[in-house]
Amino acid sequence: MHAQPRVSIIMPVRNEEQFLPAALASLFQQTFSEWELIAVDDASSDASPAILAAAGHRDSRVRVLRPADRGLVPALAAGLAVCRAPLVARMDGDDVCHPRRLELQVAYLDSHPEVGLVACNFRHFPRRRLRPGMIAYETWQNALDCHDSIMRDLCVESPFVHPSIVCRRDLLEQVGGYRNCGWAEDYDLWLRLARAGIRFARLPEVLFFWRDHPERATRTMDEYSAVAFRNCKMYHLKNSFLSDVDRVVIAGAGQEGRAWQRLLRDENIGVSAWLDVDPRKVGRNLHGAAVVHPDMIGALEDKILVAIGVRGAREQFRTLIAHHGLQEGLDFICVS
Repeated sequence: MHAQPRVSIIMPVRNEEQFLPAALASLFQQTFSEWELIAVDDASSDASPAILAAAGHRDSRVRVLRPADRGLVPALAAGLAVCRAPLVARMDGDDVCHPRRLELQVAYLDSHPEVGLVACNFRHFPRRRLRPGMIAYETWQNALDCHDSIMRDLCVESPFVHPSIVCRRDLLEQVGGYRNCGWAEDYDLWLRLARAGIRFARLPEVLFFWRDHPERATRTMDEYSAVAFRNCKMYHLKNSFLSDVDRVVIAGAGQEGRAWQRLLRDENIGVSAWLDVDPRKVGRNLHGAAVVHPDMIGALEDKILVAIGVRGAREQFRTLIAHHGLQEGLDFICVS
């Protein structure tokens, strides 16, 4: 029997027989050995249970759970409930870890007690037929290299690949663990950790390899849709940036901005003006509010939601708005 583990790895598994052996092999090859694996079988109907059972017989660090409740969030909650280590790592049954992943992440948390969660750079694989949007997401996320940059873009998209993180278990429990709210459970968790003042970090090394395939949860589950992500952002913004706000300015009068206008309307928050650089839109009225050029920012009094869907335009807006003395997170926030 192995000694008390320093890291508990939660791995929910549902019908992963094709990729599970490679995922497990990458854990057995870790240079850091003080871990336990909580493999949660989510009602698999293929050979996954047999593969997990064999892994448990091979190595006593592997524990297999079969909770009565089905679904990703119940599986994660069941896994978290039995973790014995002070640190919790995540892993999925279709991904692969670099051999030094746990070694480097644990060492970072040991030497940075002020940090509650550490991620790492990641790489999609296989690269063939990888969509441009996924490559852009990889580039964007890997560029969030410190707490401040992560916080700045926290409402743009999920800043971490869930199975690439290591977090202090007491902090996960402190914010309520995993919740089933109809949107991505990991993004909801990052936003709650941020609101609790937890500091984030990312290691610059590529230590995690995220397998892309048609059955991946991010492609198949409604909780990971664009609509669900907006709903999650709105819920948390109502308790932070948008608390006690009854009207805002939206930067971006395109499809993304209009989607946010509908969300805001449902929360009884009006739009006092739109900001856009398109000369075909400037001067028009949209849902009862004028579309004005960003040069007019100085004359506007309400907080600004930046909902610009065009790639690269977010940074252009930040550059433009910096000349007006507005503070990100206080006067404006980027939501796309």
